[in-house]
Amino acid sequence: MNRKTVFQLRVKQFTEVCEFELSWGLGQIISAQLNYPNSVMILYKEWQTAYLSYYRQQRGRVKNSGRVPEPSKDWRTILVKAEAQFLDKFHYWLLSPELAEIRGQIASSTTESGNYWVDVFLTCTPLELARLPWETWKIGTDLGATGKVRIARKPANIRCEPVYPIQRKARILAILGDDTGLDFEEDKIAVRSLSAVASVECVGWRQGEDDATTLKTRICEAIADQRGWDVLFFAGHSNETALTGGQLGIAPKVSLLIKEIEEPLKQAKSKGLQFAIFNSCSGINIAESLINLGLSQVVVMREPIHNRVAQDFLKQLLKSLAEYKDVHEALLDACEFLQQQEKSLTNPSAYLVPSLFCHPEAQLFRIKPFGFKQRLKRWMPRKREARWLGFFLLLSLLPPVQDLLLEPRILVQSVYRSVTNQIPSRGEHESRGVPAVRLVQIDATSLKADTYTSKQINPIDYNYLAKLLNRLSQLNAKVIGIDYILDDPKQDYSQLQQSVGDAVGKGSWLLFGSTAEGYSRRATVSEEIAQPNWSMEGEISFSPWYIELPPADIKSSELFPFAYLLALIHTLNQETASGLPPPDLESSTNLQQSVIEYLGEGKEVNQAVSFLSQLRLHPITSYSHQFIQQWLHPIIDFSIPPNRVYEGISACKLLGSCQGKGTIPENFEQELVLIVPGGYPEAGLEAEGEDNYAIPLAVAFWRGKEGWGEFLAGKRTFTGGETHAYMIHHLLTQRLVVPIPDVWMILLAALLGKGVALVFLDNPRQQKQLLMWLGGAIAVYGWIGLQVYISAEVLLPVVLPSVVLWNYVRITYYFNKEKVS
Repeated sequence: MNRKTVFQLRVKQFTEVCEFELSWGLGQIISAQLNYPNSVMILYKEWQTAYLSYYRQQRGRVKNSGRVPEPSKDWRTILVKAEAQFLDKFHYWLLSPELAEIRGQIASSTTESGNYWVDVFLTCTPLELARLPWETWKIGTDLGATGKVRIARKPANIRCEPVYPIQRKARILAILGDDTGLDFEEDKIAVRSLSAVASVECVGWRQGEDDATTLKTRICEAIADQRGWDVLFFAGHSNETALTGGQLGIAPKVSLLIKEIEEPLKQAKSKGLQFAIFNSCSGINIAESLINLGLSQVVVMREPIHNRVAQDFLKQLLKSLAEYKDVHEALLDACEFLQQQEKSLTNPSAYLVPSLFCHPEAQLFRIKPFGFKQRLKRWMPRKREARWLGFFLLLSLLPPVQDLLLEPRILVQSVYRSVTNQIPSRGEHESRGVPAVRLVQIDATSLKADTYTSKQINPIDYNYLAKLLNRLSQLNAKVIGIDYILDDPKQDYSQLQQSVGDAVGKGSWLLFGSTAEGYSRRATVSEEIAQPNWSMEGEISFSPWYIELPPADIKSSELFPFAYLLALIHTLNQETASGLPPPDLESSTNLQQSVIEYLGEGKEVNQAVSFLSQLRLHPITSYSHQFIQQWLHPIIDFSIPPNRVYEGISACKLLGSCQGKGTIPENFEQELVLIVPGGYPEAGLEAEGEDNYAIPLAVAFWRGKEGWGEFLAGKRTFTGGETHAYMIHHLLTQRLVVPIPDVWMILLAALLGKGVALVFLDNPRQQKQLLMWLGGAIAVYGWIGLQVYISAEVLLPVVLPSVVLWNYVRITYYFNKEKVS
């Protein structure tokens, strides 16, 4: 990509020799020497004499320098000839072969820079060399340069950093000085013409009102105004002084030295003062002093200038600034205006006098549009920002990326719970009437025990399930879920049918698994085993990481989730109100429909029943499913340790045939029991091992060394039954952690990031402090996210929004760096 090219050109006089030194880029330097141009300086003096004589009505006080020729001479003709001879000799000197390499390097850059200007910052010492009109040097035109070279002056000494612009409506302070022999009305009109794009205020001498001290104080106070200024304009008489940085005539016989206003200028600079216009005479010392103080740019006249010419120049300069051009473009426009034939007839050589002094590291000042539209435009993303934002938005919508971010986040939540000791106690839920879920796990040990007599493992032996049901019935289990699809026509149903009937006859609620996933028809419990009039079925398939909830539309034909129905039935069984239809083998109505009708009758129920009966999938979540998204879908909170969620019992231990895991209570009357596959390799619906999942990172953390070993070995030791247990636990405890979609938070982060980026642009000197504050703010946000997850059950995305926020800052930093370079 083409970039703006910047050169530093230093011209020094050593006795009878002038040394040229061109530097650029990463330390590249070219130097050359020329004989001191005595003939050029002689012609300059002749031109200066003709210039001063022609413009005898001058704006500045002209020192007595030689004899002023008689007014009867045709000084315009003399001046035009003197200008032509002087410039011809000056340019011929600059075309010396010794400078060919320097000119060639600059000329070649005009092609490489494309549409950018090639800026040359010129430093001349001594002052006599600086008075020459170097701006007229068409560098490289003899070598085919395109003319995109512009010259700005740079002082030999610059001790202060440049001013960083403040984003605001431009503020201009006009100081109107000694008007002896001058007319400021045109100046006032010209400056006030900027009122549409800037705030303009004037201060200056008021005849008969101010003494010298009062006037100086008033001007200093105006410069140091707390509101700050962007532009300082001075009109009046001025002159060069060697030790005090120049002097300004602010009233008849009253001058103000630059040295005297140095402190107010420093204060103004700290509040954004960037640019100064001295529409007065002999301002080289003034410009160098102000740049040395750290101002970005100063426009001055190197020679005395006539009032009429100064006003023409000012009008055109301000006109270009009002068109939002930068100050260098505006200066070139004004000089070109003075060079036009119409103006050159009355104002010959005037275009040679203005110069722009710049701080080389500062951005060129320009008035920027400021209003609602402009503020809104500032907030609009740049192309690079938009591309990155689109990338992160797309990334956040990819389900694999969502899962990849979610699992480590839950692990961090687990660690945070452990470190801050915010783990639910074992008896916390029981004290609220919420028992731990009991998992009767048919594990590998149970399948090897003598109570399992069949050689068939997939599908499971129905007679073995019958034994488990009988045992649970003996222990008064009231709510039993069976996480199996019992539709194998090859098996003997008789024992299981009898056990199911006996359990229902004793008042137990039985819920069987059903699913349509992967099947051409819904796989459900065989009617020879159970009937929908006295048992229930629930959808056992689930999306990893998310709690299955009833559809948003209660009239939907979708089967209710397995875990939800178990939680609802258990909660209803704890309800003491009468009227709940119990399972009845002689019933002629659908049991699930009867329960729904019971809840719809408006009966007074406890808060737990009310919560579950009203719980539905959020419409936004349902809508997002069309785009493979899970917006606002409650997640399974694996940050809670498994031993706070369920208690596992080996099926063989329940039957008394092994010393398996778990403990058997005296009865299961208050318990919610699930008969589930316990991790044996053959468990699954269509293929072996389908019911076994990779262990979540958070669960591996809670299981300790054993869990990490299983995770690192890639063992699939986490079962679908355990997932159902987590979902049931969350529904019973009413703990539904709602994740805020990454895409939403990314958009919010983009808005905040843009705001932070604008603050960075407006406060470049405080960028390190701002970075520290930003890092601290993100850390605090991360901590808040961890705590809000536990306390408010809301998952706030951290990683992608933080990356987006930092990316805006990164883009702004490099954009600003490129802009400056």
